[in-house]
Amino acid sequence: MIEVGNKVPALKGDTGDGGTLKLGDLKGSWVVVYFYPRDNTPGCTTEAGDFRDLYKRFKRLGVEIVGVSRDSVKSHANFAAKHELPFPLVSDPDEIWCKAFDVIHEKMLYGKRHMGVVRSTFLIDPEGKLQHAWRKVKVPGHAQVVLDAVPTK
Repeated sequence: MIEVGNKVPALKGDTGDGGTLKLGDLKGSWVVVYFYPRDNTPGCTTEAGDFRDLYKRFKRLGVEIVGVSRDSVKSHANFAAKHELPFPLVSDPDEIWCKAFDVIHEKMLYGKRHMGVVRSTFLIDPEGKLQHAWRKVKVPGHAQVVLDAVPTK
């Protein structure tokens, strides 16, 4: 698990726009990586919309935003188009990103236990070090909390 203050590994993954995102290519910028359980579910749609609505403010501070879930590239493409998301969504079906950030845990849904993505967000500095980690995120107001954590120039 990556701890605050540690370097983030050089991860890469396919995105809904048909490209490949390499986390190392974003070095030199602040980066928000947020993990969510599933495209087109109520909480995940709200969270993506909140990051979308604050996107211009993040960009003014030099921040890149990356969403990650285990959904397919096609699902991400449809989700991003439907909700006009201006940032990439990484498909992580093999859970490489999820395991690196330790966001797969046992969850309870309708009385049944299963392993799933725990909604989490990470703020990485321009040197590639983890500066903040939010785990077990509650969606309302979260994107603003993340924006407020970014140092102003």
